[in-house]
Amino acid sequence: MTRYEKLLSEDMKDPEIRKEMEKLEPEFAIVRAIIEARTSSGLTQEELSRKSGINQANISKLEHGKANPSVSTLQKLANGLGKRLVISFE
Repeated sequence: MTRYEKLLSEDMKDPEIRKEMEKLEPEFAIVRAIIEARTSSGLTQEELSRKSGINQANISKLEHGKANPSVSTLQKLANGLGKRLVISFE
């Protein structure tokens, strides 16, 4: 277990911190999905930018959780990655 994981595990024992982290999970999931799809495709942000038509700086913002992507933006990313966008409620 890394130091970060250990600290996070300790923090998650606090009900207020857990509640706030759970509220942010959908945003974290989107960030993880974008990064994992891009890296597993072997693309740099610049390459994805050219393929998707989304500015590289905006891709960076998305990957750092500093932007709130629209469905249209997610669709452009999926197209640039040669993937299909799937959204579900569980």
